[in-house]
Amino acid sequence: MWVAVMFDLPVVEKAERKAATDFRKSLLNMGFEMAQFSVYMRFCTSQAQIDTYCKRVETALPEGGKVNILTFTDKQYERIVSYLGKAKQPSKKSPDQFDLF
Repeated sequence: MWVAVMFDLPVVEKAERKAATDFRKSLLNMGFEMAQFSVYMRFCTSQAQIDTYCKRVETALPEGGKVNILTFTDKQYERIVSYLGKAKQPSKKSPDQFDLF
C-alpha cells in the first residue's frame, strides 16, 4: 500500500514559510519521498503501518493550509501515467518486500 500526503500551505509570512518547511522536513524524516513539490509518498506494508503514519502526519500538521492523505494499492501505483515534459516515463514498479535476516 502507498500513502500520499498532498498539501497547500500558506507561505506569505516568515512564520508560515518556516512552518511549511518544518512540515516538509518532518515528512522526509518519516521516510516520505517527494513526488512533486507538495506531494510526498511512502510505501507501507500494512494498514496498521498506514494508520501509524497518518497519526504521525497529523501530529506534524502546521496551522492553516490544507493537507490531504490518500492511500492506494500497489496495483494502482503501477498504473500511474507519468510524463517528463512531453516524454512519457516508464511505469513505476512497487518496491520488493524486504527480507529480514
